[in-house]
Amino acid sequence: MSKKLHLSKKVTALLVYGRPPLVFGGMICAVAVMWTRSPVIYTVGVTLLFISMTFDLVDGWFAARFEPHPTLAHLADRLMDKIVYSIIFPLVAAGMMWRLITVAPNFKRGELLHAILVLLLCVTVLIRDNFAHFMRGFATGPEPEYTEFTRLRTIVAAPVGALLYAHAFYIPEGPASQIYLWISKLAILPLRTLFVIEIIFLTINFGSIAVYCRKYGTACLDELCLGDVKLRRRILSFFPNALTVMNAMMGLLAVFFAHQARIREAYLLLLGAALFDKLDGAVARKLGLTEPIPGEERARRVTLGGVMDDISDAVSFCIVPAWIYYLCLSDAADPVLQRIPVSFISLLYALSGICRLVYFTLDRRPIPGFFKGLPTPAAALFVTAPLIIFSQTSEEINGLLRYWGVVCSGLMAATAVLMNLYPVHYLHLGRFMDGHPWFSRASWLLLFLIMFTPYFGHGAFLYLLLYVFSPLWTWRIEPTRAAAHPAGESRRISGEDK
Repeated sequence: MSKKLHLSKKVTALLVYGRPPLVFGGMICAVAVMWTRSPVIYTVGVTLLFISMTFDLVDGWFAARFEPHPTLAHLADRLMDKIVYSIIFPLVAAGMMWRLITVAPNFKRGELLHAILVLLLCVTVLIRDNFAHFMRGFATGPEPEYTEFTRLRTIVAAPVGALLYAHAFYIPEGPASQIYLWISKLAILPLRTLFVIEIIFLTINFGSIAVYCRKYGTACLDELCLGDVKLRRRILSFFPNALTVMNAMMGLLAVFFAHQARIREAYLLLLGAALFDKLDGAVARKLGLTEPIPGEERARRVTLGGVMDDISDAVSFCIVPAWIYYLCLSDAADPVLQRIPVSFISLLYALSGICRLVYFTLDRRPIPGFFKGLPTPAAALFVTAPLIIFSQTSEEINGLLRYWGVVCSGLMAATAVLMNLYPVHYLHLGRFMDGHPWFSRASWLLLFLIMFTPYFGHGAFLYLLLYVFSPLWTWRIEPTRAAAHPAGESRRISGEDK
């Protein structure tokens, strides 16, 4: 064995197996902080967590840099991940509750909401890890390469855990050391920033679950159903239906955040709902649920999966945007905004969106690759984006506040018409992104660049405004070409059909 390879194995083993002792030391420090409230112990604990995070980020690179790979390094890395996450995320959930009781006893509702969100996030991380371990057991050959979702989830899990640890156990008025001052800047990040980070991480975890369903779902059902096709479809339908339910849950969470005047976070949750709306159809197609049941000549048009999809879309993309609009403008102090029929406009938008969904379901002559009328997910994101700008506008600037209030009201009414303007055909944006990866990556990059800036609402509004006027250019595209990459808002065959 060469000296270089021997060194590679030793360093890789240190990076892989050194993380659990570091995280265990961080847990001991956290317990000591809760008992003694010592800023020195807090500094040591955060330092251990950040060292462990660094090990997690570089161990795979180091193992791949020097060939051949160390024996069982990949499996050992997964096992260490499970141990580390099983320690750090329950610890963070407990730390958030301890922080509310001892460090900030006069907490506001937003801080309590943040602690609840962290608890849900920690539970989701552990469920995702165990679900991934279960699904990987059905692999029938060499495991495919990580997808973008899985790769992104692996990269962000350790930094998010370390950041939440620093925030949960933060002890103010610590020593005047450079390390403590650097840690303090991370520990006292605004709640708005933490909400955004956690919502993104929550969405990534659910997306990772969906990816494992797509990757191993077929092999899993082959083992469980033993050739019973109908039983197979009934079991399989749980996964896309669960994603459909998550679509509705994201919408309801958006309303919850809007009640706390956090419109930016509510918008991100609507983005998550749109993502789940895209994934449920993709998972159903991957698992074969869009094909007719053997013995049937054609697929049934009305199915339980399709009805659930319509209900979730109605909640997330029809009722929720109307509700958020009502919450933002119903209590406006400006006399001009008070004369706007906010309740009527909200009801008009919700009913128009539901009518559009009914037409979409019953339409017997769909155009491949196109929507007749503005699709409800795009409409919801379009009308909610200027509400972010409205919520950021100071009430002292009455002219600007009045302007955006009028703009939001006009857009709600105009979009209600656009959703049911069926002669106007909109390109299926999900399919277009699947067929043009460069456009998809550029769109996500733009989203991440403006997400943490005051111009998030402006950027999202302009992006969707271009889509609203896109039929001026996209009418030239042939439907067969537009439908070449299936994705998104398709109706499914439900596994519960008798």
